[in-house]
Amino acid sequence: MPIVIIDRAKSYLAMVRNAAKGENHMFRSLIASVDGVESDILNNGALSCAFFASAVLYINKLIGDMHAGVPGLERDLAASGWHQIPDLREGAVITWEPKKGSFVPGMGEDHGHIGFYLGNERAVSNGSNTTLMPEEHSATYDGTRNIVRIWWHSVLDGK
Repeated sequence: MPIVIIDRAKSYLAMVRNAAKGENHMFRSLIASVDGVESDILNNGALSCAFFASAVLYINKLIGDMHAGVPGLERDLAASGWHQIPDLREGAVITWEPKKGSFVPGMGEDHGHIGFYLGNERAVSNGSNTTLMPEEHSATYDGTRNIVRIWWHSVLDGK
C-alpha cells in the first residue's frame, strides 16, 4: 500500500485558486437562529467572505473553526499561529478596509472583507457585491479598497 502524505500548503493554494474557476454556490447560505427566527445570515452570498475564507482554512487545518464574520475569523487566525506581515505573499490571507456605507444588521456599519492573495496583484474572495460566490479580482479592487492586514502562517513557508 502506498504512503500518501498530503502537502497542506500546496493543497491550500490549489483550493484557493480552484474556488474561483466557475460557479460555486457552496458558500452562499449559512442558516442560523437569530433571536429565535431562522434565517440565512449570509444573505444568499452577500455576506459570505468570512465563511468562504474560513471554510478553506478549516478544511486545510489552518484554523480552529469556521466563521460567519471577519472579526471572529481574524481572532482565530491569530490563535492558530497566523501572524501579520508587511508585504503580500502568495497564499496570504488579506483583510480589506471596511467598505463605506455597508451596514449589516448585527455586524455594525462598514464591515471588513477577507480573502486570499494569489500573487501577481490578484486575489480571491467572495464576490459580495457581484457574483455572490468566490471570484478572482485585483488585490486592491483596482485601487478602490485598501488592504489593512496581511496574515501569514509558517506552514506556507514549505510550499
